[in-house]
Amino acid sequence: MPGTLTVYRWELRKLRAQKRTYLGLGAAVAVPVIFVTALAIRNGEPRDVAFGRYVHDTGLAIPLVLLLFGSVWLFPLITALVAGDIVAAEDRDRTLKTILTRSVERQQVFAGKALAAVTYAIAAIVLSGIVALVAGIVASGYNPIVTLSGTRVSASHGLVLVGASLLVYLLPILAVASIGLLFSTVFRNSAAAIVGTLMFSLLLQLIGILPGLGGLQPYLLSTQFQDWQGFLRVPVDWAPILRALWVCALYAVPALLVAAVVFLRRDVAGD
Repeated sequence: MPGTLTVYRWELRKLRAQKRTYLGLGAAVAVPVIFVTALAIRNGEPRDVAFGRYVHDTGLAIPLVLLLFGSVWLFPLITALVAGDIVAAEDRDRTLKTILTRSVERQQVFAGKALAAVTYAIAAIVLSGIVALVAGIVASGYNPIVTLSGTRVSASHGLVLVGASLLVYLLPILAVASIGLLFSTVFRNSAAAIVGTLMFSLLLQLIGILPGLGGLQPYLLSTQFQDWQGFLRVPVDWAPILRALWVCALYAVPALLVAAVVFLRRDVAGD
């Protein structure tokens, strides 16, 4: 464990020194601010999405609308920026051999990198959620929100529901991070891993809308980006939330296991 924590700290220091880290986190902050600013200037509302009609009534609706918009490409891309680079960067810089000759085991190096990628993904979602909440409350107030069941709940209760929704949304994001880590390990090229992760996410969304494949939809990772909406029903609809747990695990766990096997068997003698 001490070796894993040491690698984890190394990886966090590396992330703090990389421009792509701030590019992703900057996007996570900028998008909510731009969205709220555009709503204030144009005084319009995205009525074609859930909670869109309430963005001027309560700031609690802002992060929920952004979760719907961000699931298509924004948050998977932000996640892929680091997860797809975290191992491949060592190939680009030819530093993997040096790392593996330090006084830590290979499995500790891999675990430290995986933890760093997960930490970044969590930070991006939490940061975006906080900024969206603050900007939304400043613009529209801290007021009650109407759930998908048509029930009006207090602002404090709504805030809890928003937090719970962000936690459920993290499940598919962490699965995306796991897939990005797999591609980073296998492809040994940051650009290929980042693009591959994003394309994989978009491909699953495409499969979900193809005719005749509706039966696959509950098991697609892309579908799990909507499962947080179970918290916005009265009573809470636990079915999609519980499904998100095991479906996301079906994507994340095999990806991590394959990535770990590839990393542990990696021949660096010629690197």
